Amino acid sequence: MARVLKSWLAKKKLDSTSRKKIEVIEGLTGCRVCQPYLFLRALRHRSKLIETNMRHNESYEQLEFLGDAVLDLIVTEIIFEKFSTRNEGFMTQMRSRIVKGETLAKFSEYLKLAELIEVGDRVKDQGIQFSSSVLADIFEAIIGAMYKDCGYEKAAAFVRKLILENVELDLLEQKRDNYKSILLEYTQSKKMDTPVYHIESMSGPDHDRTFVIRVLLGTKAFGRGTGKNKKKAEQLAAQETLEMIMKLVDEQPKSTVSEV
Repeated sequence: MARVLKSWLAKKKLDSTSRKKIEVIEGLTGCRVCQPYLFLRALRHRSKLIETNMRHNESYEQLEFLGDAVLDLIVTEIIFEKFSTRNEGFMTQMRSRIVKGETLAKFSEYLKLAELIEVGDRVKDQGIQFSSSVLADIFEAIIGAMYKDCGYEKAAAFVRKLILENVELDLLEQKRDNYKSILLEYTQSKKMDTPVYHIESMSGPDHDRTFVIRVLLGTKAFGRGTGKNKKKAEQLAAQETLEMIMKLVDEQPKSTVSEV
């Protein structure tokens, strides 16, 4: 009862637009919001700070940092329960497949969070709120806000429901798309140098960066990947590296992989 009253009083102080956003969040998450400012921060892009002279920590970024850690723990628990007989390496790969930016962005799309994101007036027509990287970050920020306001159990229940309804864990188990992990396993098995991911270039404004990343094995340069975030670019670079190594092995069947 006390939480109901606290929530009502907190929302009463909001303007109509903010109140509607919080009501939507409550409907999506099943969490009665008592600290609406946390969720409004979680939905605020940094482009809004410049126009309103807000402090640097009034955007989603700090809550995204917190939500990332909370999300990792929740997903780890789900995997630990579902695949209790599998080894640590398998569980790590499964977690990375679920918490990767692409999947988190799809969760945001499913929840229609783009409609709630607050961006600066000067960039509204650029579609920042529909960017995969922003959508993924916003989702993590919402989890961070839930953790702070509603507690771990509510945040965990929300994420569990979302994952179990939208992710086929048994199919995901069979999927092998973590190219960084595959490349690392391969190089270790062949006693090769550990892959290093070198940023060759970054371009574009802060809200729409493009990264070009090259894989280095010792002093030799291999695959290159381009993406809107470092994780995506690294995966593409690792994928191209694997393809290059396999091609070299096919062409030189008598040479050892460590000589490539």
